[in-house]
Amino acid sequence: MSNEKIYDLFSGFNQLSEMWDKQVTGLLYNLTDNKEFVRTASSGLNTYSFYLERLRKNQEQIAALMNIPTKKDVANAAKLSIQTEEKIDLLEEQIWKLQDSVSSITKENVGMFEEVVNIVMQMKNEFQKIAQELAETQKMSADLQELRKEIERGFIGIEREKHKKVSEKKQDKDLVLTGIK
Repeated sequence: MSNEKIYDLFSGFNQLSEMWDKQVTGLLYNLTDNKEFVRTASSGLNTYSFYLERLRKNQEQIAALMNIPTKKDVANAAKLSIQTEEKIDLLEEQIWKLQDSVSSITKENVGMFEEVVNIVMQMKNEFQKIAQELAETQKMSADLQELRKEIERGFIGIEREKHKKVSEKKQDKDLVLTGIK
């Protein structure tokens, strides 16, 4: 039993495919090495490309008459779709950047507005203090004017009394000089 070899199917298939590959490659090489074959193949390819181009043009004309999109139309639509997607992506990125900018500006503005509100509140408090001081000053001014008026009245009264006394003294002098008393 040990003298029997086990047949490997894969290695047999591999050998067979290599043999066929060499034979087909050799045949193609021999055929293409022939100038006659190359000329015949060239004219066949030219004829094939001519009829293929005609068929394509006829298909486009028939599709245009039947209002059916051609491969070219579908390719153009796909190209436009891709370009549109790219533009939308760019616009989305720009919108995101703008949103980020606006949010940062908004945060800065909020900070600035808070400072402005604080300053306004301080100014309001200072204006209230100044208004109170002004009211007190006006009250003091009114009190001083009253005092001044009272003092002036008092001085006027004193001067009148002095004037009365002076005039009485004068009268007394006149009376004394005239002898009436």
